Amino acid sequence: MDPCLAAATGLGPKNTLKEEWRAGVTPHGRNCILRPVFSKDAVMLEELFRNNRAWAERIKDQDPDFFQKLAEQQTPQFLWIGCADSRVPANEIMGLLPGEVFVHRNVANLVVHSDMNCLSVLQYAIEVLRVKHILVTGHYGCGGVIAALQDREFGLIDNWLRHIKDVYRVHEAAFEGLEDENERINLLCELNVAEQVANVCHTTIVQNAWKRGQPLSVHGFIYSLSDGLLRDLGVNISSLEELAPIYRVLRKSEHLKRTAP
Repeated sequence: MDPCLAAATGLGPKNTLKEEWRAGVTPHGRNCILRPVFSKDAVMLEELFRNNRAWAERIKDQDPDFFQKLAEQQTPQFLWIGCADSRVPANEIMGLLPGEVFVHRNVANLVVHSDMNCLSVLQYAIEVLRVKHILVTGHYGCGGVIAALQDREFGLIDNWLRHIKDVYRVHEAAFEGLEDENERINLLCELNVAEQVANVCHTTIVQNAWKRGQPLSVHGFIYSLSDGLLRDLGVNISSLEELAPIYRVLRKSEHLKRTAP
């Protein structure tokens, strides 16, 4: 085993209980710094590999060709845009296998027009994978939403949370009279999903798909940690005509036709 990998995983001969750094050279001649992992960490990591092997065996028992087919291509029908919260795993929640849902996750399931990561995922999902449904999925009790409702400084993430604060500002009237803090949090979780659905639809990526006649719908869902159930918020958009006129973007050729004398 590569000495660097051995030290990183704690599974190789370099494992030790001493807290020390050692210099080493890999079989490929590259220098590396080895930091042995404590035995308890090695046990934890080994458990992950055992779980993985058991999972792979279960899948192969059900479908011997599953991984071969999966390696050849992915043809998901869904793009999931969800929160990075570890309690909200997309595949498991919907009972889908690997290859059946393309996933993008970030803190508080935001779709920001300047986020190249999210936009790249969106473009790949629509233009290459040709997904038919985009599922913007928030969850009740979202930590990002809770943080956005507070007036304290958290650090770098404050710049990200400002997008949620904008959602609150736009819908501030909806919070009048709501004294219960959980109700306020959950309402903002729902409103945030609705706004992110709109943000997805306002991209030229989605609008150009509709102009091409590509079947594509954007949905707003929310997940409850307390009962494990997904709920449809009734925010579903599947055509350019459903958008407010100010957000509809004409292609250059279409614009020239409109403005021609």
